[in-house]
Amino acid sequence: MPNLLVEIGNTALKAAWSQGITLGKTFRYQGEKYMDFILSLTVKEKAEVLLVSSVFTLAPEERERLEAECSHLVVLDSSNKETLLSYGLPSYISFDRAAAIVAARYLFKGTGCTIVDFGTTLTVDFTDSRGIYRGGNISLGCRTRFKALNRYSRSLPLVDTPSDCSAIGLSEKESIECGVVNGIVYEIEGYMALYPENVAVFTGGDAFYFAKRMKNSIFAVCNLVLMGLALIADEYVKSIE
Repeated sequence: MPNLLVEIGNTALKAAWSQGITLGKTFRYQGEKYMDFILSLTVKEKAEVLLVSSVFTLAPEERERLEAECSHLVVLDSSNKETLLSYGLPSYISFDRAAAIVAARYLFKGTGCTIVDFGTTLTVDFTDSRGIYRGGNISLGCRTRFKALNRYSRSLPLVDTPSDCSAIGLSEKESIECGVVNGIVYEIEGYMALYPENVAVFTGGDAFYFAKRMKNSIFAVCNLVLMGLALIADEYVKSIE
């Protein structure tokens, strides 16, 4: 039986079926009825392991509904921090960051990684060549920065991520676009300079957008978090066999 991986993030849900560590079809959902969406994925086929990573703690009744859809339910939320410790990671990091680190360790074994996730938040995590976690930072994501400028200023308009931008804006709109986009580029270049020996791994919705704006070579892996969840689910299956 395949496993079903679900990542419930700040703004969207991502899911994928997996066989071992190989990902199958992926899904994305944005809305409030996330539980109904998860259950819709198991109508035709039950999962061996249903692994749910969530930014918030699932309610007991939600767990009960999910347990009926699989042979084994694994929930990674604030109530299951021991899993982080078992992977040599601190208990304060979120499980999406943890999964990205697990996947990067697997993909780039023996090499230090600078892992950047471009989502609602911008997270940057570092590992050394032995896979040991060095730490990481959190700041606002690209679209969150645009929204913050509009919300917390009296006159700046809300703009969206531009298809392209120059070094310096020549209008108010361009100034916002170039300020946010170039600010993130300079920020990431600074982080990459901390550990120049590391491989840079980008993931998240804006990964390719920013990868093409970097001077150095970048590995952009869109489903890095789901890959990490697949590895965690596969290790769980092996532990119960």
